[in-house]
Amino acid sequence: MSAGRGRHRAAGLAGRYLALSLLLVVMVGPVAWQFSTSLRGRTENVYAGVLPARPTLDNYVRVAESFPLLQYVGNTLVVAVLAVASNTVLAAMGGYALSRPGWRGRKAVFTVLVASLMFPFESVMVSMFLIVREMGLVDTLVGVWLPGAVSVLNIMIMRAAFLAVPREIEEAAVLDGAGEWTRFRRVFLPGARGALAVVCITSFMGAWDDFLWPLLVLTGSEHYTLQLGLKSLAGATTVNDQRVVAAGAMAALAPMVLLFLALQRYFFKGVGDGAVKT
Repeated sequence: MSAGRGRHRAAGLAGRYLALSLLLVVMVGPVAWQFSTSLRGRTENVYAGVLPARPTLDNYVRVAESFPLLQYVGNTLVVAVLAVASNTVLAAMGGYALSRPGWRGRKAVFTVLVASLMFPFESVMVSMFLIVREMGLVDTLVGVWLPGAVSVLNIMIMRAAFLAVPREIEEAAVLDGAGEWTRFRRVFLPGARGALAVVCITSFMGAWDDFLWPLLVLTGSEHYTLQLGLKSLAGATTVNDQRVVAAGAMAALAPMVLLFLALQRYFFKGVGDGAVKT
């Protein structure tokens, strides 16, 4: 009986490792192939083996020479930093308000916000563009940032994190004479650092990787974000090299990877905290 149970457990463990290995190949494989392609020389076949025969950084130099990379990176950083700052502040304040009982309309506001998640961005994109145009923000970085100034999903993340803060801690702060603002800053925000990291990462990634909205709002290349620049690089007849396009894609991916590595400890903590109480 024990031998059969041991074989069954070993088979189950092998199946889990196999599934994880397949998932790793599916998710990491394309990125690894892009990185390998970006290191291949001009005369080397892109499909010749997994690793480049003679790795070189020449393709990254060609990316910088083919289009104003630093200008597009700077534009994207402006939008991303604004998105992170506004989402962090507004999502924290909105999540805190929704987590506090005792005020009329809280459930109605929560229901409206949750219902808004059902509508994809494409369904309201034209209306947003008309609003941005009426505000005179077409072809500006502010116009790119404004629709993503705060995300409903980030508000829900912060609300869940604040609900997970033990009520006893808040009651102790009230007994010590802490006001609403003091409790928000010194009790709830420190207890929601993981959720704040999640908001920072998702906001940065959303702004950095956005393509459709900047394509609609920006009309001149002066304010192009990095994704629009990469699109123009991929379609440029003067480049037309898969190695250079791969190098550009890896250059765009690097800041997101670095941000995630820097905040991954808080990110996973925030994901776990958000699952405690919703």
